[in-house]
Amino acid sequence: MTDSSDAPTGDGGGDGRRRRHWLRWAALGAAVVVLAAAGTGWWLYRKLDGNITTDTTAEAELRRYENERPSPAVNAARNILLIGSDTRTGPGNRKYGKDRGTQRSDTTILLHLSAGGRGATAVSIPRDLMVRIPSCAKADKTRTREQFAQFNWAFEFGGTACTIRTLEKLTKIRIDHHMVIDFRGFKKMVDAVDGVEICLKEPIDDRDAHLKLPAGRQTLHGEQALGFVRARKSIGNGSDTDRMDRQQQFLGALVNKVQSNGVLLNPTKLYPVLDAATRSITTDPGLDSLRDLYDLARSMRAIPTEKVQFLTVPRRPYTYDANRDELVQPAANQLFARLRADLPVAVHPGENSSSRPSPDSATDPASPTATPSFAGRNAAEGSC
Repeated sequence: MTDSSDAPTGDGGGDGRRRRHWLRWAALGAAVVVLAAAGTGWWLYRKLDGNITTDTTAEAELRRYENERPSPAVNAARNILLIGSDTRTGPGNRKYGKDRGTQRSDTTILLHLSAGGRGATAVSIPRDLMVRIPSCAKADKTRTREQFAQFNWAFEFGGTACTIRTLEKLTKIRIDHHMVIDFRGFKKMVDAVDGVEICLKEPIDDRDAHLKLPAGRQTLHGEQALGFVRARKSIGNGSDTDRMDRQQQFLGALVNKVQSNGVLLNPTKLYPVLDAATRSITTDPGLDSLRDLYDLARSMRAIPTEKVQFLTVPRRPYTYDANRDELVQPAANQLFARLRADLPVAVHPGENSSSRPSPDSATDPASPTATPSFAGRNAAEGSC
């Protein structure tokens, strides 16, 4: 018996078979496209994931001193050390100084993420802060002696591990993760988002930073952006604290640009940003994959903007050298204590980290003196 569904039905039956035949090929074609897209996505993921450099050297050195390190943060809070390296190696970087095969930390930020996404506090550590640097392992397997020197020398002496150990001894705060980014990475990320807008109240002409800019609103690209965040003597009061404030503002503007729909929702714009970022960072094994970084970014995006603040550790000119810094006490220790306890840090408008603590702050641990938050501010030196 012949199945009626397979019986010829004239021209209409032929059309039906051709239609089903076409649908099968359309479905097959769609499947091929989906598989191709998935394959491309996987290839891109593997490529970006492979860009990230893992810092196993620092991990080994830190394990050696595990018994000396502070206890983990309370309440599952996390402390991440962000280091901007001023290495002179690589194309376009030697003009910022001689390449001696060493590097120093140009910018160091301690990022404290409160448990449960309650808030985030980014504390800048002045590069010229005078601190006690422990004996550290050098690249040639020799060791440095313990010494009193400016903070950024720790990175030159013994890299990330030495910087972490120095900061942990200073603050009694355990560093859970770290991330290092160099000059080239910063420039590429700024270029990948088509520049970052700033507003200058006065023109800038800084020969050391290779930067010359007119006053007013303008968009800075890679080289200019790097010069802007590195410039010191020609902008503001010429202090390193003033430069850190400017770096924080510019970083905030860069993050806002990356988070804009024009970047996040546009693969052709997002990929160059991710490629530049992943190529330029070195992290500990706990942050050395796209999944780890994504989880970190997702946890930070859940934090309300008003709960994110940038501070500068309480400091003032060093007693024996005005070109160096020293901590303002007890304000600095009060700040560190609240971060260790995962407690909110109260910052009042008008406070200045370079001033001496007020009588109230000397007795009230809830009132450490620190530079106010720059969250939400743009990288402007003044109104245009």
